[in-house]
Amino acid sequence: MNKEDVAPPRIIMKFTLGYWLTRPNFTMTSAVEYARAYKSANSLHVLASGVPVHNRGDLLAGGTIDVEMTAPRANIIRLEITHFAGRVDHAPHFQIYKEETSPIITEDEDSLTFTSGKLTARIAKASSGWCVEFLNEKGEILTSSGYHGMQRALDRDTGKSYMSDSLMLDVGEYVYGLGEHFTAYVKNGQSVDMWNADGGTASELAYKNIPFYMTNRGYGVFVEDTGDVRFEVASEKVERVQFSTEGEKLVYHVIYGGNPKDTLNLYTALTGRPPLLPAWSFGLWLSTSFTTNYDEATTSSFINGMEERGIPLSVFHFDCYWMRGYNWCDFIWDPDTFPDPEGMLKRYHEKGLHLCCWINPYIGQQSYLFKEGMEKGYLLCTEDGSVWQTDLWQAGMGILDVTNPEARKWYCDKLRTILRMGIDCIKTDFGERIPVRQIRYYDGSDALHMHNFYTFLYNKMIFDLLKEERGEGEAILFARSGTAGSQQFPVHWGGDNSSSYVSMAETLRAGLSMSHSGFGFWSHDISGFESTAPADVYKRWVQFGLLSSHSRLHGSSSYRVPWLFDEESVDVVRRFSRLKNQLMPYLYEAALQAHECGTPMMRPMMLEFPEDPACDTLDRQYMLGDNLLVAPVFRKDCKVTYYLPEGQWTHLLDGRILTGGKWITEIYDFLSLPLFVREGTILPLGNTDDKPDYDYTNCTLHLYQMADGDERMIRIAATDGTIADKIQVVMKNGHPEIRSEAGFHYDFQIH
Repeated sequence: MNKEDVAPPRIIMKFTLGYWLTRPNFTMTSAVEYARAYKSANSLHVLASGVPVHNRGDLLAGGTIDVEMTAPRANIIRLEITHFAGRVDHAPHFQIYKEETSPIITEDEDSLTFTSGKLTARIAKASSGWCVEFLNEKGEILTSSGYHGMQRALDRDTGKSYMSDSLMLDVGEYVYGLGEHFTAYVKNGQSVDMWNADGGTASELAYKNIPFYMTNRGYGVFVEDTGDVRFEVASEKVERVQFSTEGEKLVYHVIYGGNPKDTLNLYTALTGRPPLLPAWSFGLWLSTSFTTNYDEATTSSFINGMEERGIPLSVFHFDCYWMRGYNWCDFIWDPDTFPDPEGMLKRYHEKGLHLCCWINPYIGQQSYLFKEGMEKGYLLCTEDGSVWQTDLWQAGMGILDVTNPEARKWYCDKLRTILRMGIDCIKTDFGERIPVRQIRYYDGSDALHMHNFYTFLYNKMIFDLLKEERGEGEAILFARSGTAGSQQFPVHWGGDNSSSYVSMAETLRAGLSMSHSGFGFWSHDISGFESTAPADVYKRWVQFGLLSSHSRLHGSSSYRVPWLFDEESVDVVRRFSRLKNQLMPYLYEAALQAHECGTPMMRPMMLEFPEDPACDTLDRQYMLGDNLLVAPVFRKDCKVTYYLPEGQWTHLLDGRILTGGKWITEIYDFLSLPLFVREGTILPLGNTDDKPDYDYTNCTLHLYQMADGDERMIRIAATDGTIADKIQVVMKNGHPEIRSEAGFHYDFQIH
């Protein structure tokens, strides 16, 4: 595989030289002024001329830009911007979930308006210049597309055509999201390519590119294109976000929620909500690591060692070498290291563990599946019908053609073998290194657009298999690659990081960006994948990892069991794994919110405090659910600086009460970190700490800073996703009145 096989086969999509001039190799056709409109019951079609029209002769002097507006859901406006309409569309398309809407279309002398719920697009009819403004329900302008906004660029050197638009940014407006990027949390000033790549966490490349961004002005933009969309975020045009893609058509949605949470709610309603994951998956996962030597004796020593030290373990993961080298993937246990896999899995299940195995969609030439897949036409081919192969990763490997339904069935039937042996979940690694040059797909899909979309079909295939084999509500992946809509197949982890505080911080930034991109669940390799962390980094990362939605100890060439670092590491893993289990009544209700509304479990501060400008740029702390603030420690000297929003905050572990609205610097030992409870919170803490899946009504209610007259209601979810109880608490004369809808009695503590 050459880098050109998987790299985007085009130049950078920057079209201008400063504000007025165009790069010399481009010919531009821009929407210059309104020409005419066509209205129907559910759409508005507007024609914009490509040159100013002073007389009839000008109608012959340039092209046009067609703009069609529809409303796939209330508060969303979809724009389809076209230059040439005759191009054949071979691209795969995102799965879009529409609802019945009744948009309102109005017209007067000056403008046309298209309204979907609380969002309006207003098109100026004046000959003085083209402008589309997007307004909220108060008539305030959220953003707009104006001068040199909607346009088509023709590269005369290559003959390629590009479509783009650019939307204005206001003073103090910040842009977030675009997938799991390890660069700065706020995307202003960045050029971001929607091109999935295996680049590790210390580079501008990303495993999960999502063509959706949101801003702190209460709206978001989703570019509905599976190809290599390029975002210039206040970079090429510092006043705007420009997005462009190769072709003759650009489709995007303006999504208005009014606040960050409701914007995510709308985006995930459009592209798919995450399912509710099994409760056991929220406990601690332990891996064999990647290139380490292991057999059943090794894995049993890890499992028994955790048990002997009082560390509750929920999932054990077998990484690549459960299969023989050169044979990835053939789904056959290496007989030299695991001669009795079914017996081993049974023994581990008897210990209460769930079990996970690593796979990817690549098939090495030494795998018996390679010949079988080649003969049946199930592997990705070049244009002459040959199987596409490379030695990069597995010798002579091919790639499953996921557009072929028979190939998917064949692959899944092979995988069923290990599921029926006793494997509960699957780590779906890779999915990024998908070739694009001279590639032919079974269904005729365009290879450029399949590069990113491949991961959607790959992970959907395995997730559907797990639902079929394990039942609804029991399916879970550990996936590395993703695209828009992939939040429907959780959970995703952050990829190959390094064992340092710097990498820990970039990992958190990526998780925050994922939260802005519609992903309700997210994880990362605790203490870093590459190399071996010093003990202090390991302990700090354990705290962060066990205060994430999903928690996995995994590495590359060394094991991640705590006693190999130092004895205090054992104490830290024990303390925080048991704390997470105690928090499960609270955390599982937060998981239910992610499923119902698209609100992520791990929340950037601005998502929970959108009215506090100090929260707009915070990237070293986050909210876990509605009411817990987490600020990981990133320094060897144990010092941490964090921000508390207005109000009273109680430290969960030591009970201190601090007043917010300010920055605080403190020193924390390795058994603590800034972990604060918001005032007015009812926090249900489970009376069980040795496993994550139990009866969550068996809990104690902790009431934080509730004043007389305060009234709160919380839900307690059952592990099957139903609501086990609704609890109402009213404070009267310093004492809580607790009403349980299910009639249960709860102990309580007042803080």
